[in-house]
Amino acid sequence: VAGLGNYGLRGTRHSVGMAVLDQLARQLAVAEGWRADRQCCADIALATARSLELLLLKPRRFMNLNGLSVASAAEIYNLRPEDIYLVHDDLDKALGKVAIKLGGSARGHNGVRSCISALHSNEMTRLRVGIGRP
Repeated sequence: VAGLGNYGLRGTRHSVGMAVLDQLARQLAVAEGWRADRQCCADIALATARSLELLLLKPRRFMNLNGLSVASAAEIYNLRPEDIYLVHDDLDKALGKVAIKLGGSARGHNGVRSCISALHSNEMTRLRVGIGRP
């Protein structure tokens, strides 16, 4: 599960994917388990939910390069694009509304575009979190 965002700009609307992962880590009792992974250029935490092993990943890059971290983790942890969930902001959704999307285009989102490019696939499931238009 990758929370897309701008690593150095936490707390901004466009980094809501990382905030969602922080909350998920708290709920899965692994919030203290984040560690920097230099191979992926990301912060990662390992968790288990309903007998599924999860890799939580927050890229340590700007949004338009998030895909490099996601693709590195996919290679290291032997993940296929269809195993990956991207959590990201969506300007076209009202604040707080969420939607799940399976595959498809990036719909103008630079972080998703970066993931599609780096993974050579658009088969990732996306959790789109509404941030509304300013």
